[in-house]
Amino acid sequence: MSELMNNIKNLREITGAGFLDCKKALEENSNEIESSIDFLRKKGLAKANKKSSREAKEGAIGIYSNDKYSTIIQINTETDFAAKNDVFLNFMDLIGNFSLQQNPIDLSLETFKEILLDEVSVNDHFKNIIAKIGENIVFSKLVVVNNPDKNLLSSYIHNAYRKNIGKIAVVLKSKVEIDNDEAKVLGKNLCMHIAASKPLAMNIDNLDIDLVKKEKEVQLDLIKSSGKPQNILDKILEGKMKKFYSETTFLHQQYILDPDKSIEEIISEFSKNNKFNVEMYNLLVLGN
Repeated sequence: MSELMNNIKNLREITGAGFLDCKKALEENSNEIESSIDFLRKKGLAKANKKSSREAKEGAIGIYSNDKYSTIIQINTETDFAAKNDVFLNFMDLIGNFSLQQNPIDLSLETFKEILLDEVSVNDHFKNIIAKIGENIVFSKLVVVNNPDKNLLSSYIHNAYRKNIGKIAVVLKSKVEIDNDEAKVLGKNLCMHIAASKPLAMNIDNLDIDLVKKEKEVQLDLIKSSGKPQNILDKILEGKMKKFYSETTFLHQQYILDPDKSIEEIISEFSKNNKFNVEMYNLLVLGN
């Protein structure tokens, strides 16, 4: 194999660019790999800027954890096909694992985008992957779960592309008396419940005040026409709101694995032998 053909092969593997683009880059840069990479990057960046105006509604969510933190990242693509591609998934793992190296307790998405990874900003890595995949790729969310006390961190991925990457991601932090297998199973099952039931808040007090107010107004409008006296209307409204809370708040939802019991009851029963207290959860759903 000639030196030019060998360099074309290497350049294609490094950059993901096409045969003719690599050949032209090498011819215009004295057959030097590094100069040719820069040449293609500049060309790729120009393409990326055009693609960056396209809407990216597909993609994936990944969870990355160590004993102190979990980070959840959401990266959007234009198509589901691109999101399932190993090039994209490998890139997602690269970014996700790198986020764990940043001591990420106060790490924001915008700050993280400017950090250098292999002497190139995370933001520029995204521009490069746009050129490589040929679709708009958007780094849309970064959530950091801090765990300084080394509490039990449970996680679950639904509609998985890989073990840690899929379309729905849940991380649950719980304080347990004994961190045993039973506690780990409960934590995992609660994450599965959250992915399936998608609670809006942990408890009633955590619900958005405006959302509760609007729901009360809607339910009151529905029952006012019944002609019943006010004290009866109040009881009906109370029942309607109780149902609303049981559907929207984690602790009051019916447990998907035992619908006769609420999450609160399940945790209370488990805590008789091993105290288990859910401190917080994070739920990311692709498209939300």
